[in-house]
Amino acid sequence: MATWRFYGRERYTTQLEEIFCRGRWFFLKVTGRRRIGKTTLIQEALKTTRANRPVLYVQLPDSEGAGVLSAVSDALETFHVPEESFPKPKSLAQLANTIGALAEAGYVIVLDEFQYLHRKGYEEFLSILQATVDRLYAAADRVSGGLIVLGSIQTEMAALLEDRSAPLFGRITDDIHLPHLDIAAVCAILRDHADDAPERLLFLWNLFEGVPKFYRDCYERNVLGASRAELLRKVFFESSAPLRTEADNWFLRELRGRYDVVLKTLARRPGSMHNELVQAIGAVSGGSPKQIGGYLQSLIERFKLIERKLPIFAKPEARKSRYYLTDNFLQAWLAALAQPVSALAFRPVDELVVEADRRLQEVEGKALEKLTCQLYQERSRLGVGGFSLTHAVEGYWDRSDTEIDLVACDEKNQRIRFVSCKRSAAKLAADAPNLKDHAARLLKALPVYQSWQVDYAGVAPSIDAQQRAALARHGVIAQDLRDLMTGLT
Repeated sequence: MATWRFYGRERYTTQLEEIFCRGRWFFLKVTGRRRIGKTTLIQEALKTTRANRPVLYVQLPDSEGAGVLSAVSDALETFHVPEESFPKPKSLAQLANTIGALAEAGYVIVLDEFQYLHRKGYEEFLSILQATVDRLYAAADRVSGGLIVLGSIQTEMAALLEDRSAPLFGRITDDIHLPHLDIAAVCAILRDHADDAPERLLFLWNLFEGVPKFYRDCYERNVLGASRAELLRKVFFESSAPLRTEADNWFLRELRGRYDVVLKTLARRPGSMHNELVQAIGAVSGGSPKQIGGYLQSLIERFKLIERKLPIFAKPEARKSRYYLTDNFLQAWLAALAQPVSALAFRPVDELVVEADRRLQEVEGKALEKLTCQLYQERSRLGVGGFSLTHAVEGYWDRSDTEIDLVACDEKNQRIRFVSCKRSAAKLAADAPNLKDHAARLLKALPVYQSWQVDYAGVAPSIDAQQRAALARHGVIAQDLRDLMTGLT
């Protein structure tokens, strides 16, 4: 089995190495969703400077001050920090001073889950930490260490570090937001450890999108190249499966059980409107949910798990919105995997795996649209031939008789492309007349595009020669995932 390597983060490791090599005080914020690789990124970048870069890594618990001090005490022992020089702090005030002393001694201090300090009870610590940071900044040229804070909830990290009323406002010297791996990196993983067949890309991307930890879990169980059933069994259904409790632990840890009905409803009914959510949740709870507006706002703004889409011509304040989950793993779990996994004690595993896979294939239809849009974006960014995407028309067409999976625009060359995405390539040619009819309706309502070059494309995981010929007869460009993956490195 090929050795796992570090994928797709070269730009960020270079940025971190530059920060570490300055030889002066820094205060770095790194944000990104859970499992996205924030800690691994820091570890990778420190490898080149580890010999003269002592490190203290602390994963802050979601607890009161005593729990934080206990975690720091354990970390000081684990990283062999000499107690005679840096005594274990007995209070949060002492902890702030210890951070300063370590930085002056050249340590890189990494505080993971920093967002937990946004809770009540940490105000004094943050105030003393502010004074410590200000002192270090004033002596920056003589301080070779630095502080790195990692967090997975963007709004709480922003409240701690960017809000004007926050003690640490304006103290950050560097900022990194770590996104999903791009598709080129996912393809590299598949080429190294499985195969880059389009169907495998769609299957895995629908499950894991660009979360490197999930691909690493599959690699360590040697199932990246396995059949769909074997991968699902070993990663989700066996007693030691690494992702069997991932989503539930995530909910318990961050969402605290308050939003699960909203998320489940959207996973199974993507694009639901507010009133549809109210009705669906009311049918489950037996009443009229009163807090759904607040829940939606938190899930959009705080947790970034939902996106709100408006009709194409609507103003930002319009109320007629549709809501969608933003996270592939969460979508796949709630729509396809959660119920079969929960029934493990009562039904045969093989039967449950088949049921989960059937549900996943239904989810993959919408995932293909999202994957196609991202492939267009990456190809355009890398200058790979085909179509120079400047933007995709956002929102949804507010008519039941008009639906287009992707509307791609190339403003420089005044080209607009209407794309139909089908998991089954056999359906593309039959859908071609509908695609052109729907495009004509949209063009009629969008005069700015009527003078542009118009073309049409049909996308499926794989398209054979006969299907390509059928699409060509309809004036539709055939593009399968292998076509769109070509040229990505």
